[in-house]
Amino acid sequence: MVLTSSTLAFTICFAVWMMFAVIGIPIKKQLDLSETQFGLLAAMPVLTGSLVRVPLGLWTDRFGGRIVFFLLMLSTVLPIWLMSYATQYWHFLVIGMFVGLAGGSFSVGTPYVARWFPKNRQGLAMGIFGAGNSGSALTKFVAPGLIVMAGGSWTIVPQVYSIAMLVTAILFWIFSATNPSHNASNSVSLKEQAKMLKDPRVWRYCQYYSVVFGGYVALALWMTRYYVGEYGFSIQTAALLAACFSLPGGVLRALGGWISDKYGAYQTTWWVMWVCWVAFFLLSYPQTDFTVLTVEGPRTFRIALSPTIFTILLFVVGIATAIGKASVFKFISDDFSGNIGAVSGIVGLAGGLGGFVLPIMFGALVDITGVRTSAFMLLYGTVCISLIWMHFSFRKETVAKGQAALALQH
Repeated sequence: MVLTSSTLAFTICFAVWMMFAVIGIPIKKQLDLSETQFGLLAAMPVLTGSLVRVPLGLWTDRFGGRIVFFLLMLSTVLPIWLMSYATQYWHFLVIGMFVGLAGGSFSVGTPYVARWFPKNRQGLAMGIFGAGNSGSALTKFVAPGLIVMAGGSWTIVPQVYSIAMLVTAILFWIFSATNPSHNASNSVSLKEQAKMLKDPRVWRYCQYYSVVFGGYVALALWMTRYYVGEYGFSIQTAALLAACFSLPGGVLRALGGWISDKYGAYQTTWWVMWVCWVAFFLLSYPQTDFTVLTVEGPRTFRIALSPTIFTILLFVVGIATAIGKASVFKFISDDFSGNIGAVSGIVGLAGGLGGFVLPIMFGALVDITGVRTSAFMLLYGTVCISLIWMHFSFRKETVAKGQAALALQH
C-alpha cells in the first residue's frame, strides 16, 4: 500500500511538474516568446523542484516520508490554481517556481519507499516508484484533451490539476503508513551532507543522473514543441508522439530496477550510455538538402529523419533513460545505504538542474543556429563525457582493488 500510494502521488506530482510541456505552447504564442524564453518558461518549475530536493531528502530521513510528502503536495495546490490567472511572462515564471515544488517529491518518495523493502529488492521498489515519471506522458495525454474541451483555452489545465493534486494528497494520507524506526535518529546536517561531495562517487552519480534524468526531463518538456516546429503537427498530435518518449521513460523504470538488481548498477549504466550515444548521434543530423555535380548535371539529394524514424529513436532513448535512472539509484542504495535520503537529494538536485539548464540551452541554440537538432547535438556531447568518465574512473578503481588483493597475498 505504501508503494502503490506513493507511486500514484509521484505520478500526479510529475504530471504537474511537466505541465508547461503542453500549456507552454499556447502561452508562447499568446506572449510572442522567443525559443529561449520558452525554454526558460518550461524549465522554471524544474529549478525549484531541484533545489528543494536536498532539504526534502534530509527532512525525510529525520521526520519520515509520509508527513513530508503530504505537506509538500498540499503546498502546491494553491499555486497550481493561480497559474490559470497569470497574464504576463513574469507571472508565469514566479508562479512556476512555486508549482515546481511538486518535483521535489522524488527525493521524499525514494528513501520513504526503499526503507520498506530488503536491500536485494530496493532497486525494484525504487524503480516501481520512479515509474511515476510517466506523469510526464499523462500530461501529454490529458492536457491537450482538456484544452480542446475548453474551446482552446489552456487555463482549464492548471485548474483541473489543482483539484487532482488535492484529492491525491488526501488519498495518499489515507492509504500510506508510518514506521518510526525508518527515521534516522542522527539525521545528516547540511554541513555533513556537503562533505559527501568530497566522495568522487557522488560526483560521478550526479553526472550520470544529469544525463539520464536531466536529459529525460528536458526532452519531455521540449519534444511537443519540437514536433510542432520541425514537422508542423498540431499540438494534440505532437503531444501524442512526444508521449512515445515520455511513457517508456517513466513506466519502464521498474524494469531498470530489476535489471540493476540482477546485473549490477555499473553494467546496466554502461550499456544505457552506449545506447543513448548511438541514438543521439543519429538524432543530431539536421534535415539537409545538398547538390552534387554529376556527369548528367546537378542532382539534389535530401537527408532527413522521417517522423516515424525520429519517434522510434526517441522511443529507444526513452527506454534507455528509464533503465538508467533506476541503475544510478541502485549505485546509491549499494554504496550509501545508511544515507539514501541525503545522497539521493544531492544526486536528484544534479539531475534536476540538468533538466532546468538543458531546455534553456535548447532554446538558445535554436535562436543562435536556427537548427532544431542542435538539442540532440548537445545531449550527444554530455553522453560522451559520461562514457569517458565512467571508463577511466572504474578502470582506476579496478586496478586499485587488484593491487590491494596482490598486496594481501604477499
